[in-house]
Amino acid sequence: MILVIGGAFQGKLEYVRKTFAAGTGAVAEGESCTLEEIREAAVLNHFHLLVKRLVEKGEDPHEMARKMLEVNPELIVISNELGYGVVPVTPFDRAYREAAGRVCCELAARAAEVHRVVCGLGQIIKAG
Repeated sequence: MILVIGGAFQGKLEYVRKTFAAGTGAVAEGESCTLEEIREAAVLNHFHLLVKRLVEKGEDPHEMARKMLEVNPELIVISNELGYGVVPVTPFDRAYREAAGRVCCELAARAAEVHRVVCGLGQIIKAG
């Protein structure tokens, strides 16, 4: 698994498409995808929105992360970094931000590579 992180609208998906051969494959969207779609995808875009959906339902995003890596260990996961901005006002938004940050830490620990993208430019922050 490869994890690609960065701020919103920084060109993460475009970076993945240019950098990785698998990046031209099927893309599952975190806002709406199922585990079966993740199984078939080369890329999971907007992982943070998948985390948000799970937190809204009261489900464990760490469990989903484990399942998705079991069914697709070669997946490229793209997520926004949520922890650098203003602390959210609502308790839900704070809980969601914390859950996303913690599960991304778990993914980064398990990833073969981690890339950070800013202004369309990627930096390898963990190499396998």
